[in-house]
Amino acid sequence: MQVIRGLHNLRDEHRGCVATIGNFDGVHRGHQAILEQCREQARRLDLPVVVVVFEPQPREFFAGEQAPPRLTRLRDKVRLLGEAGVERVLCLPFNDALRSLTAEAFIERVLIDGLGVRHLVVGDDFRFGCDRRGDFHLLTAVGEANGFGVEHTRTFTVDDERVSSSRIRTLLASGNFAAAAALLGRPYRLGGRVVPDQQLGRTIGVPTANLPQPVRSLALQGVYAVVSELPDGRRLPGVANIGWRPTVGSTRPVLEVHLFDFDGELYGERLAVFPCAKLRGEVKFDDFAALKHQIGLDLERARGYFDQHSLQRPEAGAHSSQRPEAGAGPRPGLNNDDSLPLASAPLAREAVTLDSSVGTPADHDDG
Repeated sequence: MQVIRGLHNLRDEHRGCVATIGNFDGVHRGHQAILEQCREQARRLDLPVVVVVFEPQPREFFAGEQAPPRLTRLRDKVRLLGEAGVERVLCLPFNDALRSLTAEAFIERVLIDGLGVRHLVVGDDFRFGCDRRGDFHLLTAVGEANGFGVEHTRTFTVDDERVSSSRIRTLLASGNFAAAAALLGRPYRLGGRVVPDQQLGRTIGVPTANLPQPVRSLALQGVYAVVSELPDGRRLPGVANIGWRPTVGSTRPVLEVHLFDFDGELYGERLAVFPCAKLRGEVKFDDFAALKHQIGLDLERARGYFDQHSLQRPEAGAHSSQRPEAGAGPRPGLNNDDSLPLASAPLAREAVTLDSSVGTPADHDDG
């Protein structure tokens, strides 16, 4: 996998490819279907697959804080694209210079002069260019004149509904991690590097690993029963708070994880964290004593959840209504892991001391 940042870093050896363009937020099963189309053409033409992405994503550039949260940060997106068979990612800075390009200029500079595209896979509703004149029909006409083919993406559905990033965000916000995994082709995960923090948890016997999160990557906010994967491959259950920690204050969002029955040092290590069940929403308490009391309840409820749900691979038929149909799942490299006890809804509301609601992100498709 090669990441090329900006048109100025393209070289002659990068010319000639099968390409697609988009945000690919989450690299979900709809995206995986597009990438399979690209791989089919790449095998036919004996060319590499290139995905063109933008940073920031165009909706983030125009909408700012009103843009929907990301499912994956760029680092994870690149990893997932590589696992899906993509040889190169061209990451273009979305700025005033790029947004001011006409559709024709974008095609010429990026697709023809830059990548030397031989085949392009895009949605038939794909629009681009400062004048919004760029669409499937324009690409087809320019492709015929310049010797590259253009085909539209195949619609990929689950339960008769198109798979999209916004649909997955809605499922995550509602606590339906089983259904979100069915659309992603793998369990949803967060992660990052453990850094030193205030260490308030240690004062009450609940040490935590603190993983700072990008502001734009908060598809979840609240308290969750989670499974964390350590650098050595071990998976341990625990509890995580995702958000701004309003009681103690935080200048940026943090993923704060307490691992059950773990005694070790994790500073500087990277963790993968898989939310399994939503316990409650993030709430500001009147004082630290009230927070301490609620943490005790959270730990008890999370332990109870994992006592009832084994981390082993479930028996045949478990969650069968949520699993992808036979033959339509992701490639093995995409971590299609059904061993995690993923809930289909938040734990019973009547058992939650505080309001467990989390606002559902705006229903935008930024796939």
